[in-house]
Amino acid sequence: MTNKESFTLNGENLLNKVKELIAEGNISRVTIDDKDGKELITFPVTIGVVAAMLAPVLAAVGALAAFVGECTIHIERENAANNGG
Repeated sequence: MTNKESFTLNGENLLNKVKELIAEGNISRVTIDDKDGKELITFPVTIGVVAAMLAPVLAAVGALAAFVGECTIHIERENAANNGG
């Protein structure tokens, strides 16, 4: 089962927040919407993904941050109960 959370922030804080969420390690999917609710980017985050594989995605998020004023990050977190098998 997954829990869904949303964060609304300015584009200048977007890249740092995405990096912070990925570093937490229990995120399975990230979606970024503009202030009108239009989906701009969505990407899966799988356990064990190395930073080199996320570099292109983070570059895209950084470029997106330069053009977006306010945006909303939607994340899906895996519950700890599901990770036990």
